[in-house]
Amino acid sequence: MNETTRPRPRVLFYVQHLLGIGHLARASRIANALADDDFEVTVVTGGMPVSGFPGPRVRHVALPPITAGDAGFSGLVDRDGNPIDDAFKEDRRQRLLTAFHECRPDVVIIEAFPFGRRQVRFELLPLLDEIAAMVPKPLLVTSLRDILQERAKPGRDEETVALVKQHFDRVFVHGDPDFARLEDTFPLAAEIADKIVYTGLVAPPLPGSPADRFDVIVSAGGGAVGNLLIRAALEAARTIGKATSFALITGPNLPQADFEAITADAPAHVAIFRFRPDFASLLTGAKLSVSQAGYNTVCDVLRAGCRPLLIPFTAGGETEQSVRAGRLEGLGLAHVLTEDELSPESMTRAINAALAATDRPPHGLDLEGAHHTAEILRGLLTVV
Repeated sequence: MNETTRPRPRVLFYVQHLLGIGHLARASRIANALADDDFEVTVVTGGMPVSGFPGPRVRHVALPPITAGDAGFSGLVDRDGNPIDDAFKEDRRQRLLTAFHECRPDVVIIEAFPFGRRQVRFELLPLLDEIAAMVPKPLLVTSLRDILQERAKPGRDEETVALVKQHFDRVFVHGDPDFARLEDTFPLAAEIADKIVYTGLVAPPLPGSPADRFDVIVSAGGGAVGNLLIRAALEAARTIGKATSFALITGPNLPQADFEAITADAPAHVAIFRFRPDFASLLTGAKLSVSQAGYNTVCDVLRAGCRPLLIPFTAGGETEQSVRAGRLEGLGLAHVLTEDELSPESMTRAINAALAATDRPPHGLDLEGAHHTAEILRGLLTVV
């Protein structure tokens, strides 16, 4: 069978997670939805390995991992904490280009870039050149969450627009435009309006019944920056007492010494886990979710119908989670406690207030972004 009649379109999906696991989790949900729709998917990851991601139904190419040197993303380091050098970059670049040529994709999806992930342009700009030179040229899409980080440095947005106009066929915004539009956090969106497509929020499928039940589920995403949240929640659980059961999910990236200290300090009515693959299911049986305001966790909570208490991550000048949490609070869909206010006492008050609340308006947000992404790509390939 020749290439033009091949029944399974090939997708190369690049994702680089640097601090948490949110980018990887969202990309994995999309990749698996594409596999469900009979796409042949290769996921290229560049961060530290995370068990269970990107999933068993896709081909996985793991580049030598890099991560953020600190919460402010000020530098890149290897898995041992050493700053990466030119030889390391060249090795990754060649591995990525090899994966591209071996895949021979019909579609290339690059998560975040050029709106983010400037730190890895040493390998992504050469990839864009290889894509442009390929005949026939694959469809090139950038994959974005609904709310972007505000950029303070002049010229960055203009550079992004130039790259989109030169290289990208579509900008997939994984959000509901009735909740957040790209122009809300990217001022030059009008210049690329013809390329923007809203897919809906990428939430998990409807989860089954939970294997365990807890009144309050406390989660810290990847765990790299969630120690203060977990510690405050642990003290709040102690104060609130054993009549309310807690599960504290620290995340896989919490340092082992911190995890052991939290586990040793937990009272009997508080269960401690590093990771729960059934997190979305646990939420369906809980009265309250306490977490940061990352994209994936919010999607999990909205799908489960659980009441959330959100503590947006703001270190290093991050703004995205605060915007998301504020909008949800404005719709009556969340309680919010800021990081500046975070303490065992404020956490106790916020949890008690959220548990006491009885009204929660329904929402009509589109949560089928993974499925819609596959549908949209099918349609674009048919047109091409």
